[in-house]
Amino acid sequence: MPDPREPHEPGHAVAGTGMGGGMDLAASEAATLEREPDRPDGAGPEDRPRSLWSDAWRDLRRNPVFLLSALVICFLVLIAVWPSLIAPGNPLTCDLARAQDGPSPGHPFGFDGQGCDVYTRTVHGARASVTVGVCATLGVALLGSVLGALAGFFGGGWDAVLSRVTDVFFAIPVVLGGLVLLSVVTSNTVWPVVGFIVLLGWPQIYRIARGSVITAKQHDYVQAARALGASDTRILLRHIAPNAVAPVIVVATIALGTYISLEATLSYLGVGLKPPSVSWGIEISAASPYVRNAPHALLWPAGALAVTVLAFIMLGDAVRDALDPKLR
Repeated sequence: MPDPREPHEPGHAVAGTGMGGGMDLAASEAATLEREPDRPDGAGPEDRPRSLWSDAWRDLRRNPVFLLSALVICFLVLIAVWPSLIAPGNPLTCDLARAQDGPSPGHPFGFDGQGCDVYTRTVHGARASVTVGVCATLGVALLGSVLGALAGFFGGGWDAVLSRVTDVFFAIPVVLGGLVLLSVVTSNTVWPVVGFIVLLGWPQIYRIARGSVITAKQHDYVQAARALGASDTRILLRHIAPNAVAPVIVVATIALGTYISLEATLSYLGVGLKPPSVSWGIEISAASPYVRNAPHALLWPAGALAVTVLAFIMLGDAVRDALDPKLR
């Protein structure tokens, strides 16, 4: 029997037997022992367990509804930030001699009742509508999520008081509240409308966030973190919030389109944005008296509003399907 201490021939290796001895193996056999066992389903060593968010993103990238709606929204954001990119004209420049004229070269959408270019005003109107929708959604989501998370996590008197307050706000009709509150505002900026939407919109997000936090805090991982001595702040921010934020994102995404529609409604009624501001609601309101003689002045801004609201609703539905494991 060869001495294990002697040098071995090239292409051979010694493997321990577990009893202090050695076993002479071929190089291919030694490599087989040293290699990690094959993983099922062909998974490589670089694979990692996927989270809910990574799975959701993978599903969204394969969803044509999400891709189409995201493409439309990106285009709307682009023209809202830089409307002169595709409409270099001045939306406030009007010519009464061309009032209610139809489409012509250089003016594909025709003119409205004041002789303003409908195409230019429709493109520039996206800025006010998108700004109101995005800012109002951020404010509603932030305020509603914070209050809902605190109420759902701590409960007690804080939860009872906020729940009754939300009941009061839910009892206020949104359009009627806008007529009352915004009728005394003389500002031509978007911020009064944003503030009004945040004031009456946060209870919806509050209830969604509160229910999600109440459900999440009953899970075993939260109880384990509490047993290990984690503080309330750490539990709420590190363990509960990441697992309770998905329903809030879905509702806020769908609500964004609703807020854009609400701004157009208030502007149509004359209490939202006011001239010389340019928005789709103002354009629809101005074109309504001339709908028989110049229907194009009404159809284009109304169509832009409908496509925008539909795009955000479709995006919210796609996000909901991706973030809800029960729908997979």
